[in-house]
Amino acid sequence: MEPTTSPLPLPEGYGSATRPLAWADVRVRLEHSLHYWIATTRPDGRPHVVPRWGVWLDDCWYYDGSPATRHARNLETNSAAVLHLEDGKEAVVLEGESCPHTPAGDLGDRLAAAFVKYHDLGYAPEARSWDDGGGLSRFTPRSGYAWFSFPTDATRFSFPARP
Repeated sequence: MEPTTSPLPLPEGYGSATRPLAWADVRVRLEHSLHYWIATTRPDGRPHVVPRWGVWLDDCWYYDGSPATRHARNLETNSAAVLHLEDGKEAVVLEGESCPHTPAGDLGDRLAAAFVKYHDLGYAPEARSWDDGGGLSRFTPRSGYAWFSFPTDATRFSFPARP
């Protein structure tokens, strides 16, 4: 599901976006990243942000972890979340929703294969580990923005609604 793109509106004095990024280039960054940050909102309205490992697959971000973690408990009452990569110079920031997810069909095997990028770091989940409610979540983007050469390519992305 390709998002629509438009120049990211910038305040006066920041310059202007003249060359939009291609989603395919942003997707590559999401697929190859090792470190992601997810921001959620606590029940009292305070923000919470935490680094997570995960994989970008089928234009969603999948990550696992205990349902007892602060960010997972935050998502129980408010599924809104922000995902971003570590790099501020070549920024990727996506807004969407994150919910617990149980993979169907071959998705568990595909996820396990994608998580191979963490094997050298001692992390190797197996497809069946998510079948028992082991804390897999799926972040689905709704909108976002990115730039690799600010402000020239600052681009807003709007994702179509998923069925």
